[in-house]
Amino acid sequence: MGRSLGSLGASAEFCSAVVSVDLPSSDVAGVVFRSLEPETRVSVGWRSRVRVGVRGRVLVLRFEADDTPALRAVLNSYLRWVAMLMKALGCLGD
Repeated sequence: MGRSLGSLGASAEFCSAVVSVDLPSSDVAGVVFRSLEPETRVSVGWRSRVRVGVRGRVLVLRFEADDTPALRAVLNSYLRWVAMLMKALGCLGD
């Protein structure tokens, strides 16, 4: 069962979301991707899983979690990291 970009789904087994973030350039998307990708390598047994990808200047974040609170927590973490990275990159550009 596929989900489209921007979807949010839940079932008795898991919750999922896909978030696409339009960034200023493909270079910035690549930097953000390379910064987040190591965080996706977590040990087995965690309540959530994340995959990141890049399509041009769009960063695609795919989330799966065992329950809604775990999904909310992982979404908040990654979106805050993206915001922090964008702020840091903005400071470097000044």
